[in-house]
Amino acid sequence: MEDSAKFSGGFSDGDDEEPQGSSLFMLLKPYCLELLELLQNPNKHSSAVPALLELLRSSPPDALQPFFDYTLFPLLLLLDAAVECRKSLKNVSTEELLGPHKVSDRVAEGVLQCLEELLKKCHIGSGEQMVVLLKKLTYAALLSPSEVAEEFREGVIKCFRALLSNILPCSNKSCSCKEIHDLPMLLESRDLQTTPTGPSKHDSEQGECLHAFLRSQAASAAVGHWLSLLLKAADTEAGRGHRGSANLRIEAFLTLRVLVAKVGTADALAFFLPGVVSHFAKVLHVSKTMISGAAGSVEAINQAIRGLAEYLMIVLEDDANLSGLDMSIDASAGLHSKKYESATSLLEELRHLPFKAQQTNIDTDGSDQSVNIVSPKFESQDRRSNDGGKGIGPLYVDRTKEWIEKTSAHVNKLLSATFPHICVHPTTKVRQGLLASIRGLLSRCTYTLRESRLMFLECLCVLVVDDTEEIAAAAQEFMEYLFSSTGKHFVEHDIAEIFSRLVEKLPKMVLGSDESLALSHAQQLLAVIYYSGPLFVSDHLQSPVMAARFLDIFALCLSQSSAFTGSLDKLISARPSSIGYLRSVDELKAGLQLTSDHKTLLGAASSKSPKRIYIQEDGMQDKTEIIQKNYKLPRMPPWFVYVGSQKLYQALAGTLRLVGLSLMTDLKTEGHLSVITDIPLGCLRKLVSEVRVKEYNKESWLSWYNRIGSGQLLRQSSNAACILNEMIFGLSEHSIDDFTSIFQKSRMKRVDFQKSREKSTGSQAHEFTSAVLDDSVWKISQQKGDRTHLIDCIGKILHEYISSEVWDLPIDHKAPVMQSDAEVEDITPHFFRDTAMLHQEIKLFFYSIFALCLGRDFASSGFLHSSLYLLLENLICSNFDIRSGSDSVLHLLSSTSGHSSVGELVLANADYVIDSICRQLRHLDLNPHAPNVLAAMLSYIGVGHKILPLLEEPMRSVSQELEILGRHKHPDLTIPFLKAVAEIAKASKHEACSLPPQAESYLVHIKSKISDMEKKARSGFEETKIDMSFVEMDLDQWENMLFKLNDSKRYRQTIGSIAGSCLTAATPMLASINQASCLVALDIVEDGIATLAKVEEAYKHEKETKEALEEVFQSCSMYHLKDNLDASEDGNTENRLLPAMNKIWPFLVACVRNRNTIAVRRCLSVISSVVQICGGDFFSRRFHTDGPHFWKLLSTSPFQKKPNLKEEKNPLQLPYRSSGVSSEESVAEGSNLKVQVAALNMIADLSRNKRSASALEVVLKKVSGLVVGIACSGVTSLHDASVNALKELASMDPDLIWLLLADVYYSLKKKDLPSPPSSDLPEISEILPPPPSYKEFLYAQYGGQTYGFDIDISSVETVFRKLQTLVFTGQMYS
Repeated sequence: MEDSAKFSGGFSDGDDEEPQGSSLFMLLKPYCLELLELLQNPNKHSSAVPALLELLRSSPPDALQPFFDYTLFPLLLLLDAAVECRKSLKNVSTEELLGPHKVSDRVAEGVLQCLEELLKKCHIGSGEQMVVLLKKLTYAALLSPSEVAEEFREGVIKCFRALLSNILPCSNKSCSCKEIHDLPMLLESRDLQTTPTGPSKHDSEQGECLHAFLRSQAASAAVGHWLSLLLKAADTEAGRGHRGSANLRIEAFLTLRVLVAKVGTADALAFFLPGVVSHFAKVLHVSKTMISGAAGSVEAINQAIRGLAEYLMIVLEDDANLSGLDMSIDASAGLHSKKYESATSLLEELRHLPFKAQQTNIDTDGSDQSVNIVSPKFESQDRRSNDGGKGIGPLYVDRTKEWIEKTSAHVNKLLSATFPHICVHPTTKVRQGLLASIRGLLSRCTYTLRESRLMFLECLCVLVVDDTEEIAAAAQEFMEYLFSSTGKHFVEHDIAEIFSRLVEKLPKMVLGSDESLALSHAQQLLAVIYYSGPLFVSDHLQSPVMAARFLDIFALCLSQSSAFTGSLDKLISARPSSIGYLRSVDELKAGLQLTSDHKTLLGAASSKSPKRIYIQEDGMQDKTEIIQKNYKLPRMPPWFVYVGSQKLYQALAGTLRLVGLSLMTDLKTEGHLSVITDIPLGCLRKLVSEVRVKEYNKESWLSWYNRIGSGQLLRQSSNAACILNEMIFGLSEHSIDDFTSIFQKSRMKRVDFQKSREKSTGSQAHEFTSAVLDDSVWKISQQKGDRTHLIDCIGKILHEYISSEVWDLPIDHKAPVMQSDAEVEDITPHFFRDTAMLHQEIKLFFYSIFALCLGRDFASSGFLHSSLYLLLENLICSNFDIRSGSDSVLHLLSSTSGHSSVGELVLANADYVIDSICRQLRHLDLNPHAPNVLAAMLSYIGVGHKILPLLEEPMRSVSQELEILGRHKHPDLTIPFLKAVAEIAKASKHEACSLPPQAESYLVHIKSKISDMEKKARSGFEETKIDMSFVEMDLDQWENMLFKLNDSKRYRQTIGSIAGSCLTAATPMLASINQASCLVALDIVEDGIATLAKVEEAYKHEKETKEALEEVFQSCSMYHLKDNLDASEDGNTENRLLPAMNKIWPFLVACVRNRNTIAVRRCLSVISSVVQICGGDFFSRRFHTDGPHFWKLLSTSPFQKKPNLKEEKNPLQLPYRSSGVSSEESVAEGSNLKVQVAALNMIADLSRNKRSASALEVVLKKVSGLVVGIACSGVTSLHDASVNALKELASMDPDLIWLLLADVYYSLKKKDLPSPPSSDLPEISEILPPPPSYKEFLYAQYGGQTYGFDIDISSVETVFRKLQTLVFTGQMYS
């Protein structure tokens, strides 16, 4: 081994060649002799085979060539012996058959490896030597898998491929071997593991051209046999299932491709075409179902596809079949062959034309070689005559026109059954192989395979939109070449035929069960339309009949009746009932996303800078793209989920978008968009007409629904709206950008793709010069007339969409229009479902599409004002899909209109929105949803505080409706009105919180101005009086300060007025027994009181500011400013808080007395809040008077019923009030416990705050006794709340709390009583003598009688120790 290493590193050129050859021979000789000895003594353990293999791998080809025969001889002998000993002969005994082979598997496989390496580096000297090698390898290849191992069979095929790969063209420049491709035309660079060595000096000794030998009739039988052997080897591995070898199958197909390339002529291969093509078709057919094992090998399928294409490209090449096609060279000049691309190549072909036409034998004699170039046709005739009909005859076929037509028909049948399925194969490598095959076949076999041309183009259209970018870019480049001026001569007619065929078959494919084929079919149609251009589409839709038929086909594909097609699993998974819980999760997710977006936008809007932030156009465009991506507009129709996937709908929708775009890009189709859109718009017009007839005849909804075909007209209208939406969306820049990103991948990767193609020039069929489609063909004209036409067309559609007949269609049984219908319960839910689908398409998505198409023209054309309020109405829709759709569209409208949030959009158009609300509030009988719209708008937008001045009129209408007569007239609107008031109160509170800081800041500013003025005046004059001339210089500044103060006063008064109106409207509802109404009213009261407190606080600062300004104006004699200051006096409006609280208090007490547990808990929390705001002094007398209603909540344990000592009188109620009062017995114990916890927390909160603690001073003993009794009881659920309350009460009077607890603690404790600190003091038992009964305890005497709160000794000890640690010890040493 060391010698071989030294030898391999010492080879050089020149005079040292003979010594080097001698040294190599000296290394080869012992190995070859040992191989011969191994043949005689098989049992000998020898390392000659691996050593020889290492030597062959390290030796250069030129040095090894002279010893080719010497090295080949022992290898072939061993191969013969290995084959002979493995044949399953019948006369061999069982013992011999099962015994060890003469040549072991290890030696046989090593021999094949050595032979492969030798054939890779050395050339075959003659045809006879090649025949011998083929014979030996053929015998080895005939062995079955049961006779030899997988490695042996694979090694034989590798040897054969190495033999073929090293057959190089001869040195004769006139030989026909120069005209063929030496390698497979579709070979990938990674498949070429070994590169054949170039010509050497040994090639001059070659006696004949081996390429010519392979194409001769003498070798045709061997070629055919090897084609059969390779296909059989691949088929055998596939038949073995998972035991089969995928590598052997791949090697067989790759070797077959090399063999076909080396033969390289149609004359030599045409005879074997039926068998080869049939076998390849079988391989591809099996690949549709097999996904594993050798049959499902991805690489094997790839090799099979490329091998089939290469075979067809050679045998059925247009240039090779001119005579059979009855075509002249001029007629074929338009083919995609490179042979006639230049004048030089054409002239060269004309020079050779007479020799080919004469069909005579030409013998070329030379000194060293003789090349016989014979016409295959005449050669076969001569041999046929010489053979006299004996034997099998020549393996040749005349490629006549009839043969070509018959063969191409069979090939088309086989390819049509496999290629469309391979287009949707899940593996990228397989689709890459298919693309390469289609490129080759369309380039070389355009006319011979003209029956398959349409199928090739359809498959290419699918690959154009492939998910893999590499495949899509390559397919797009080739498609652009076909549509260029060079290759367009046959494509135009084919594309027109493909378009018609695809459109006709589209419904059958979409409504079928195979979604993959449906998707590929839709993608084919999309690609055909895109590459054909807008003129092609407009020409096909020029006729109204053709346009109507085209749209009817798409209406059928998108129709809701197709919901009953497809698999049962798809139907079950898409049913709303099966994902009812998931729907709620989706709703929560949408709500969280909305909340997150809302907070983000509010945070961006609440900048410290008072200036408005203007959004740049680029940033807004990015935001529009983000919003469109997040909200997916336009969306797939909800009913299409029963038909297919999102990808299928995107393909169908893309076709409609291109149709709409084509009607605006072609100047010849001016006004045609309006004509085409009238076709689907007719369904909506018919629906509106039918609803009007229903209203005129006063027909019930059930009768009307049955009359229009059980909702068929509704579903047709939904389909029409979907088609219109997609066609109009195609006119937007977003749609054009989407098409560019899909179909222009070849441009993005033009440089990289060109480089990779140049690297594989030797293995590619042709170099395509890409002629890219012009960008401008799919661009919308920006002329003013075209824009106006688009706006007019959209306005016409919008006129039908916003008609009241469409908007009034009910979506549930509770719709207002259904209240007067006697047959409402008999209406099928499908009616409401169909209506909801229609509303989704019309109400929601069309507005977003309009906005995307028109941009800022959407608002300037008046569409925004007419649609904004309608979208806000849908925020309260009972249908979740419509609600979420409204959210999406509002976000999109805000971004396209130049606003950063929906709140800013509504704020910019607040006058239109509020005007619509006020108009509907005046007619509640016709617009009962108006209160809900107002509430939803204020809560959703979050900018109610910015439009407070505009809410005064709506607030007056709301207050009237919440009075007694209004509630009696519209009882169902009470809660919606209260929700609206709650949002207004919340907005008022939000704005009021900023008033005191602003007023205080302005006061500081005014004082600083006055101080600066006084300092400047004193610096120039000795008098302390301010100089008048100096002040006049800042007169304008003082006037501006006065105006700003008056503006802040008016705004504060507006907020206070709105808050007062909210309190006035909501106060009576505190006593309502309706839980929902009471809870909303409590929220209003809490927010309203907080608002009034902030307003009064701001008023105090403003009053100080006014007094400071008044002093300045008086001292400076600015009387006109002083008069203006006096004219803006508030009067009595500064005192709002306590009068309002005085009116509210009785209703809070009534709320507690109603005993609605949830309302009582919320009421106690509100009382705690308002008392701390208003101050405890105001409530001292009220707690003394009305306190029993609160303390009653703490007097009875939930686990023990209070004895009925006397019957309580029922409260006096008005006639219209309901008399049903909830009974205490019907309330669960847990609910009562929560009420008592809330009462204890209220006591703790009031005691903690010094401002509110005075409210409990009068009733402190009563409250303390109740709380101590609860804390010492065994009700563990109240333990923490009661201890907390005692802790805070102790901050008011710690002695009282200690005395009440010590009375109980030391009375019950008999042992370990503490001794008095001094002998002068009495014992604790004398100070606190044990009472005769529990009723005599101090807490019971102070708090009154309680029920169920019996003393628990462990609880008493725990409470006393906690308070001793937390309160009493700290106060003792403080």
